Formats: sequence, structure tokens, C-alpha cells
Amino acid sequence: MPLRLGDNVSTAETDYGTVLLDEQAGTYWELNPTAALVVRTLLNGGKEADAAAALVREFDIGQAEALQDVEALVRKLRDSGLAS
Repeated sequence: MPLRLGDNVSTAETDYGTVLLDEQAGTYWELNPTAALVVRTLLNGGKEADAAAALVREFDIGQAEALQDVEALVRKLRDSGLAS
């Protein structure tokens, strides 16, 4: 299932990654560069496997660990209500 941010969520790029702002709740999440790469890949239409492959290319991480990290991040974003 593709990742989609909620209508009340905006993003901003920073020197340290990406910030997701929940304008309705007034809260924000600061994503490190690894998480920012995952979110950017998924928002651009990539699948979780594509995001994991991007992590493998960019960082010193194995495919299985990368996929687990992607799945965990997506689960947290959905559980928080920031994404569906």
C-alpha cells in the first residue's frame, strides 16, 4: 500500500532531514536523513522494497535490516495518524 501523508500534515526539508508537521495537533516529527530518504521514496510512488533498496545503496546496511526499518517507520507513521 503506498504511503500518503494526511491532509493536515506538511513537510519541510532541513539541514538534518525532514520535518513532518501535524497542523491539526500542532505536533511535529523530525526525520533523520535515513527516515527522510524512506519517506521521500514512498511519497514519490515507490514501494517499501524500493525504499529499502535506496537505504542499501546509500548506507552500510543489509537488505533484510533495511526492509525491517522501512516497515517499522511506516507502521509508526500510520499509527501516529500522520500517514495512511
